[in-house]
Amino acid sequence: MRRAEFSYELPEELIAQAPLAERSASRLLVVDGAAANWRDGAFRDLPDLLQAGDLLVVNDTRVIPARVFGRKASGGRVELLVERVTGEHTVVGQLRSSKTPRPGTRLDFDGGARAVVQGRCGTGDALFDLQFDAAVMPWLEAHGRMPLPPYIHRDPDAADSARYQTVYGRQPGAVAAPTAGLHFDPPLLAELADRGIEVASVTLHVGAGTFQPVRTEDPRAHRLHAERAEVSPATCAAIAATRARGGRVIAVGTTVVRSLEAAAQGGAVAPFAGETDLFILPGHRFRVVDGLVTNFHLPESSLLMLVCAFGGQETLLAAYRHAVAARYRFFSYGDAMLIWPTPDARGTTA
Repeated sequence: MRRAEFSYELPEELIAQAPLAERSASRLLVVDGAAANWRDGAFRDLPDLLQAGDLLVVNDTRVIPARVFGRKASGGRVELLVERVTGEHTVVGQLRSSKTPRPGTRLDFDGGARAVVQGRCGTGDALFDLQFDAAVMPWLEAHGRMPLPPYIHRDPDAADSARYQTVYGRQPGAVAAPTAGLHFDPPLLAELADRGIEVASVTLHVGAGTFQPVRTEDPRAHRLHAERAEVSPATCAAIAATRARGGRVIAVGTTVVRSLEAAAQGGAVAPFAGETDLFILPGHRFRVVDGLVTNFHLPESSLLMLVCAFGGQETLLAAYRHAVAARYRFFSYGDAMLIWPTPDARGTTA
């Protein structure tokens, strides 16, 4: 297995720089891994593509305004992207400055908060532990900026505070949106409910590591940053009830896939709360997920590898080439896919 096998050519102008006026106005590319084909559609078609008794599982995390700016005591500029709030006064984050801050370095941020660098999280790790003199979450809400992805080449504006969130997000802690959920709006959710399609949730606080490229030539040597995930007893019960009535479990986003598959590592899906660094590559046998709603992903990324594992590498990459030719909009504010798996992707049902 080689990283270059998961590449495709993407013109820069197809990377969406802003959301559409309406969430559910996106296009939808429907990929059937079993038949190795695809067809064009609209996201508003989703209720017609699912069945009464199916279960959508969403990620209810909320993005926090995690990017802040400040200065070292020496006067040099510094930028902090919070990766995770670990306590009332502590965070793990990425620091950008002219020189790498050493342990004990004092940082003065906008809004009057002060932090001291405790050190790196691990040997060679790009993340730092910081101790603040202020309660972190209220300070971020007052002075932080929405952490738009690095491929969106503009500063965040007031609209991003709402549009870089799902309408159902309620658990603050992510520093990147679970973007497959950005297409859902209240009327679409109401129509799904009217059709007998239920919704359950997991929580995975997406970290900035989601944008980190796979740097090893053999992807199997790559390691993901761990992220906090929770699968509740209620969601496990909803999955069991769906199985009992012959319905399908449809994950809304790769974060949901990773959460559910992590919760089923012991065999049956079970309540789970903890760290997961599950890296899904072709050859993985999916225990929980029967269908996947997802956005388009970066070339050679871990997320593209996950969807290739689910829908078939050759089929998915051909569908991506079609999407480029058909001028779909890519990445966080872009269009969506609905993927049905290849027969080989499914393992023992959990």
